[in-house]
Amino acid sequence: MSLQAVQAFFANIGREGDIVVHAQSTASVQEAAEAIGVHPARIAKTLCFQGKDTPILVVAAGDTKVDNAKFKQTFAVKAKMLDPDSVLQVTGHSIGGVCPFGLVTDVPVYVDASLKRFTTVHPACGSSNSSIELTVDELKLYGHAQGEVDVCKDWHPALAQ
Repeated sequence: MSLQAVQAFFANIGREGDIVVHAQSTASVQEAAEAIGVHPARIAKTLCFQGKDTPILVVAAGDTKVDNAKFKQTFAVKAKMLDPDSVLQVTGHSIGGVCPFGLVTDVPVYVDASLKRFTTVHPACGSSNSSIELTVDELKLYGHAQGEVDVCKDWHPALAQ
């Protein structure tokens, strides 16, 4: 159902044909990178956290880790990821296919600065074997991002493409 929701979302903007359903799993960053044929950093992973008053989504590069101090400074709450059942309830997507498209609730979305170094990135499309290639500006637009944040660490600027 989740993939279908994302397909319907992209059909409304004439981009449903850009979604790729892969023969193998794209559930993890490494699996997605192998299936797509890109460096893992170019996988745009969507992480779901409990915000101060509501859950929030942060879309970040695949080679990053959340920096707890930066996260707390930005969102005024400790970084606490939601459990898989809560993620499904908030987004309509299961772990491994979470993305900022076709969401079942109006959860705020933020795009991490770690993605800015790439021309295009590859977020999931609601299933553990789907993706779409988007520019970071398209990711922000189609994901209805509230803005850009800098809450990650351990990413490598030299990987820019």
